Parts: sequence; structure tokens; C-alpha cells
Amino acid sequence: MDTAIDFIYLSEPDMIAAGVTDMAACVDTMHEMFKLLYAGDYRMAGPNSDSHGAMITFPDPPPFPTMPLNTPDRRLMAMPAYLGGSFGTFGVKWYGSNVANRERGLPRSILMFMLSDVDTGAPLALMSANLLSAYRTGAVPGVGARLLARPDARTVGVAGPGVMARTTLEAFLATCPNIDTVKVKGRGRASMNKFIAWVRQNHPRITTITEVDTFEEAVRDSDLITFCTTTVPDDPSTYPLIKREWVKPGALLSMPAGLEIDEGLQAPDVRKVVDNIGVFDAWAAEEGYPTHNLVPIIGCKFTDMIHDGKMTRDELVDLGAVAAGAQIGRRNDDEIVIFGIGGLPVEDVAWGTTLYRTARAKGIGTPLNLWQSPAMA
Repeated sequence: MDTAIDFIYLSEPDMIAAGVTDMAACVDTMHEMFKLLYAGDYRMAGPNSDSHGAMITFPDPPPFPTMPLNTPDRRLMAMPAYLGGSFGTFGVKWYGSNVANRERGLPRSILMFMLSDVDTGAPLALMSANLLSAYRTGAVPGVGARLLARPDARTVGVAGPGVMARTTLEAFLATCPNIDTVKVKGRGRASMNKFIAWVRQNHPRITTITEVDTFEEAVRDSDLITFCTTTVPDDPSTYPLIKREWVKPGALLSMPAGLEIDEGLQAPDVRKVVDNIGVFDAWAAEEGYPTHNLVPIIGCKFTDMIHDGKMTRDELVDLGAVAAGAQIGRRNDDEIVIFGIGGLPVEDVAWGTTLYRTARAKGIGTPLNLWQSPAMA
């Protein structure tokens, strides 16, 4: 009996060689994943098998001198999932985040992903996951744009010109062929310059890039709107606010970060879609009501609205149902659609599995041995 277990290590350069930055392929992979979500061929953590993950939190102030400070966006988190269909794997992303990393020249978050064989649990690959996570995160708004945006969308309004904005814009460009204009609001000169330089270098079809000073200017006259700002929980009055009077008929608001909406955008004629209703149910169970106070993303606002009787559960649309053809997304050309994105561990499994198979086929990565035979069995 052969008991040896080998797996591969994929560094960030290996991930690039395997195609992690191929946004069109990533969008297609996420689209397939959403169909599996609708079919129920997946599992995530938590009692309802839909949890975003397990996160370690820290008291404020810390009771021990070596304990990390409870600073904004401090995360130590594990995000496990199984995905069936053509994927048939499970994995876990380990998520370490500290906003002070930027002062060290490091990304705010440093991520790793372990992909495992679903039968034995043996490792298949340990991979660098910053780009994996960034591209799967951006690809989800791309699926949303494919299914929910007007086909003639041309103008994108962006707030928060960081990595998430870059990959989201890239996914919009992969799915909306008429985009040629970007309006961008940022807080710092450095991030704005970096974003604009990236757009000009990588996406010459964008003929107009306009810097704006307010959220309202970013929203007005935009066909696609995405807010990718960092938001501190606990007080929705401090979250970025969008008013209905700013939003043009037919616009898609694709929101992977914190947000507040006014009463006009809460109205029933505004279509409300989320990436997975179950993950927002899990947050509501884990955090209590009002969930939006602790988890700033807009899907938690929707579950709070259901709790308050401001909308029915039937009015909340799951993107997987739209991807599978079981529900329509946009009901007419003038409808405003809000797409709330929570982020799902199954996305990492889907894109990680795809890249692992490409790496194996191309001989990319460093082979590692777990054991030739286990010392204890």
C-alpha cells in the first residue's frame, strides 16, 4: 500500500504563471460556482453551513502586553468550504490582517490557502492567496454585472481606489463591452495616482478618467457603481451613504464593502440581490440584530430590513438563482439594482482548484512531501 503524500507549494509568482490574474476565466469560474450554490452542492462552516468563517477577536484594551491591539480591520480568520460539481475539493483560506502592515510596505492582509483532497483530507496544494482572493473578490461583481447590469453600460463610478476597486473594474471590463469612462473618489493622493496609472497602463479602452471629490459625484450618471472603502463597524451613520436621488435609472450598485442607503433606495421597486442569502442569515444569527451595525456590508442591511418588516424575504434575490436561470435579475431597463456582496469561502475553493489543476498540468510549483509513511497510523 502506497502511503506517501505529496503536494505542491505555489508561491505568488507561481500563481501568476498558473493564471490567477486571468479575470475573464475567473469570472467564468465564479459563474459556474454560483450555479452550484443554487443547486446546494457546497458546504461552508457554521450551523447552517453558510458561515463566512471563524474569526478571532481581541478585547479593547488588551489585558496582556503581548496581545494584539483591537485596531480597525484586525482579522485572524479561517474560511473553510467544500464545493462539488466539477470542482470536488475542499479547502481553507487563512486570513491575517492588520491595517498597520501598510507602514511596513506590506499588504493590509496576508493570505494563504490550503486545498485538500475531499476523500482523504490530504493536502493537494498550499498556495499564496493574496492574488487568489483579490481576483475572486473582483470576479463576483463581474458575474453580477453580467447578469444584472444594462448591456449598454458605459460609465463606472468608484469610491476607494485600492486593490478591490482594481479587480472589480477589471471584472466589469471583462463582462461589459461598452465601458469607456471611470469616475473615481479617493482619500489619498498616493492611492489615486496608483489607481489611475494602473487603469491607463492596463486598460487603454478607458478613454476618460475623472477624479471626483464626493460620493455623490461618483454615483451621479454612473451605470455601474462600486464602493470599495474601508468602513469601521458600530455606527451606520458613519458608513458611506448613497441617496436615491443621485442614482440614475437602470444603474447597478455592486457593493463588496461597507455602505448605507437612504429610504428611497430601500423602496420595493429597487431590486435587491446578494451573493448568497445563507451567509447573511449566518451573520444575523452570529451577530444578532441589528446586524448592519456590526457587519457594514449592505446584505446585512437587507436582513435587518426583513427583520423590521421593510421588505419580505421573497424580495431578496440570490445571485445563484439568477445564474441558474431560476429567477430573473433585472426586471426592466430602468430598474435600479443593488448587489450586496459578502464574500464566500467557496469562491477561494473554486478559483484555487482551477489554478491548482493548471499548475499540475504545466508543472508549476514546488513539490513537497508530507510523509512517505505516517509515523502514527
